[in-house]
Amino acid sequence: MDIGNLKKQIFKISLVFIVLLSLFTCVYSIQHYNGSNTMGQNVQFNIQGFNNTTDINIPENMPPSKERANSNGNITMQNENGQPREGKSNEQEKNGERRMQPGKFGENMQKGAGNTKYLFGLSIYSISFLILCFGLYYLFRRKKLEFDFKNEKILIMTLLLVGFLLRISASTLMDGYSGDINLFKNWAMTAANGLSTFYSSARQADYPPLYIYVLGLVGKIANITMLNSYYVLLLKIPAIAADVITAFIIYKLAKNYLNSAISIFLAAFYIFNPAVFIDSTFWGQVDSFFTLLIFIATYLLHEKKYAFSSSMFAASILMKPQGIIFLPILFFELVRQSKIKNFMFSALAALVTILVIIIPFSINQQNPLWIVSLYTKTISEYPYASVNAFNFFSLIGGNYKSYNTNLFIVNYHTLGMLFIVITTLIGWFVYIKGNNRKYVSAIALLQIAGVFTFSVGMHERYLFPAVALAVLSYIYLKDKRFMILAIGFSITSYINISTILFNLKASIFNNLMGITSILNIVLVAYLLKVLLDNVVEKFSLKYKRIESEAI
Repeated sequence: MDIGNLKKQIFKISLVFIVLLSLFTCVYSIQHYNGSNTMGQNVQFNIQGFNNTTDINIPENMPPSKERANSNGNITMQNENGQPREGKSNEQEKNGERRMQPGKFGENMQKGAGNTKYLFGLSIYSISFLILCFGLYYLFRRKKLEFDFKNEKILIMTLLLVGFLLRISASTLMDGYSGDINLFKNWAMTAANGLSTFYSSARQADYPPLYIYVLGLVGKIANITMLNSYYVLLLKIPAIAADVITAFIIYKLAKNYLNSAISIFLAAFYIFNPAVFIDSTFWGQVDSFFTLLIFIATYLLHEKKYAFSSSMFAASILMKPQGIIFLPILFFELVRQSKIKNFMFSALAALVTILVIIIPFSINQQNPLWIVSLYTKTISEYPYASVNAFNFFSLIGGNYKSYNTNLFIVNYHTLGMLFIVITTLIGWFVYIKGNNRKYVSAIALLQIAGVFTFSVGMHERYLFPAVALAVLSYIYLKDKRFMILAIGFSITSYINISTILFNLKASIFNNLMGITSILNIVLVAYLLKVLLDNVVEKFSLKYKRIESEAI
C-alpha cells in the first residue's frame, strides 16, 4: 500500500471513529437523561385532555422576570423571595405578560446569579471556535491547507452527523429557559388535542400558527408513554434539525459559487457555531427554524422563483411576527423586475400559503379577523425600548423602559420607527444601485441587523438570523468582509443570548450590555460600508468598461 492510499484509509478511519464516538456520547446522554436533571426543583403540571402528569423544572434561583407554575397549573409572577409580585393579578399574568415590568436599569432581568454550570465551558469553546475559524480561514485564503476532494462527501456528511449527535447530547445537559420550555410544553399538548381550539385553550398562546403544527406533532409523540420523559428533548429536536439543514444548504449553495474547501468550511462554521447551537440546544428556542425559512426564502428570491419565495416569506411571518422585517427585500426585487405577473403570482402564492396555514385554527373562531388580533396582541405585549436586546436603546439606558419615554423631543417608539424607515431606504438605495439579485441576502442582513440594533421592542434573540445571512451574502458577493461580519454577529449574538440564559449578575450584565451594544452598532456601520463599497466598485468597473469601449 502506497503512502497516498494509507493516508486516505487513516482519514476515513478517523472520520468513522469520530462518528462512533459522537454516537456513543449521544446514546449515553439519552440513556442517563430524565428530563429534570439540571434545573433544580420540580413542580407537577397537569393539562386538561391528558391523563399523564408532566414534570416542569423551575430553577432554584429564578429571577423576577420568569414565571412560576403553581400546583393548579396557573402561572404566577414571583419576586426573588418567592412571594407573588405586586401590581398584577394571576389572571392578568396568565393572559398577558411573561416578563417583569420595567424597573431600574439592568435589575429586572438580571438580579442575582443563575445556573452558570455550563457557561464557563461554553465560553472556552466559543473562544477556541473563533480562533480556529480565523486560523482555518487564513489557511484557506492563502491556499496553505491541502484537502482531499475525493473524500468530500464523506467529510461533509460526517460534519453534519456529528453536529447533530453532539447537539442531542448537549441538549440533555440543560432543560432550557424554563419560561419558554414550559409554554412550549403546554402548547404542544394543547395542539395535540386539536388545532381548532388551540388559541382558546392554550396558555398565553401568542405565537402565530405555523410552528404550532410542529409543536402539535411533538405533543403527540411525547404522549407515548416510553417517550414522555424525553419531552424537553423532543421539543428541541425541530430547531436542532433546522440547524443541520441550514448548514447543509450552505454547503450545497457554496459549491455552486466557491471551491469545495470553502464550502465545507462554511458549513462547519455554521453547524459548530456556539451562537447557533446555544439557542436551539441549550435555550430550547426555535429561532433556527425561523432562520431556515428566511434562508430558503432569500435563496428562492435569488433564483427568480418569486411565487415560492413569497410563500416562504409568508410562512416565516406566520411563524414569528419579525418575519415582516424581511418583506422589503421581496418588494425591492419585484419592483426591480417591474413585471405585473410576478406581483400577481407572488401575492397569490402568499395568500394561498396564509389560508392553508390558518384555516385549521379558524374553524371555531368567532372573530374572522382573529389572526390580526393575535398579531396586534403579540406585538403590543412588550411596549419597551428594549427587551434585553444589546442594542442602541439599551446602550442609552432604555432596557425595559417604556418606548413612550421621551429622548429630547421624540419618544423611543417614534425614534425606532424612524430608524426602521432609514434602514429600509438605505437598503433600497443599495439594491437599486447594485441592480442585481445577488444583493438580496446582503439587504436581508442589513434589515435584520439594522432593525435589531436601532429599533424598539427587540428581544435578545432577534439578531439570530444575521449569522446565516452573512454567510449567504459571502457566498453570493464573494466579499470576504461578510465573513468578518458573520464572526462579529456570532460574537454579539452569543454574548446576548448566553447572558440572559445563564442569568448573570447585574454588574456583569450591564458591562456586557454596554460593550456588546457598541459592537453591534459598529458592525452595522461596517456592514453599510461593505455594501456601499460593493455598489461603488460595481459602478467603477462599469465606467471603466464604457471608457475602454469608447477608446
